[in-house]
Amino acid sequence: MAHCNTIFSQILKLVPRHEFETLSKQHHSGRSFRTASRWSQFVSLSMAQLSGRNSLRDIVENLSAQVHRLYHLGSAKLSRSNLSRINEDKPYALYEALFGKLLHRCQGRVPGHKFRFNNPLYSLDASTIDLCLSVFPWAEFRTTKGAIKLHVGLNHRGHIPEFVTVTDGKVGDVTVGRTIDFPKGSIVAIDRGYNDYAWYNQLTKKEIFFVTRLKSNAKTRIVQRHSVLKNKGLTSDHTVEFTGARTAKRCPAQLRRIGYRDPKTGKHYIFLTNNFKLAAKTIADIYKARWDVELFFKWVKQNLKIKAFIGTSKNAVMTQIWVAMCVYLLLAFLKFQSKLKKSMQQILRILQLNLFEKRDLMALLRGDPIHGKQFDINQMALL
Repeated sequence: MAHCNTIFSQILKLVPRHEFETLSKQHHSGRSFRTASRWSQFVSLSMAQLSGRNSLRDIVENLSAQVHRLYHLGSAKLSRSNLSRINEDKPYALYEALFGKLLHRCQGRVPGHKFRFNNPLYSLDASTIDLCLSVFPWAEFRTTKGAIKLHVGLNHRGHIPEFVTVTDGKVGDVTVGRTIDFPKGSIVAIDRGYNDYAWYNQLTKKEIFFVTRLKSNAKTRIVQRHSVLKNKGLTSDHTVEFTGARTAKRCPAQLRRIGYRDPKTGKHYIFLTNNFKLAAKTIADIYKARWDVELFFKWVKQNLKIKAFIGTSKNAVMTQIWVAMCVYLLLAFLKFQSKLKKSMQQILRILQLNLFEKRDLMALLRGDPIHGKQFDINQMALL
């Protein structure tokens, strides 16, 4: 029988050690520990994300039970105090940079989105992560509440988080939205929390399309009426311009206003877009697809560890979040590479139950017999 390393070891090989060490040297501060390393930290925190560990003690004891396999992972055994100090002191920017590297490699393997048009499609949204203010005093959000906010621009090709930013809870959604450099020609679906007429105008000038919902108190004038297919739920399709004194100054461009009634719920929606080429029903469907970013937040919070934290400093919290985002990309890459119809959750559950088993990773995901042909994991290297 062909020899296989553990499933966890094969996953870690997706991140070549020499590339990781290069990033580690670029994002280093303070003195180095004699026995600990950033790679050992990454191994420990990745294992915690994949196996659902909830505390420093839980992580260390789980790795201690596998101490005879740490050598093959290239990791040293960390004590709770060492892991805690690294999380507190060593810059989380390392894992933010690693996320960028993994993202770049994933982008070359992602499938297309479900629409016929070729434009890149993104859904932009943010999710608040609640924190206890007495434990995380740096995360002040309200008088008695702490929070940080995870902002994500989700690419519908492969549903990967292409733009990720973590901010204080007080930072507005649109403040981050303005800083994102979407590719020319892309379509961005946003909710009314991103309402900013000046930003709409900037996106139009950059030839970036947006789809959002029009605020009920917005004052507009109809410039042109277009025919609609009422049997598809469409109620109107107008070219409009803003008439409010301040609004018209901020966004002088003509936009498209589309009315749509959901046949299932009977609810009526008014959409606003600067795209005049796509069918009105497609615009409605694009906004409906925006729900995918909400499902992304739900999946991450339910399946990865970004709600309960093993450290209290800002650096420790940010480290844990960015490692979770890196693990998400590793799981997404496995899904793309295997070309299986299994969901991300199914893949994660399989890995959780077999993390330290010595089996071929791809054979495990495919459900092959134990004596199946070994897959060369080196062919899958991301970096």
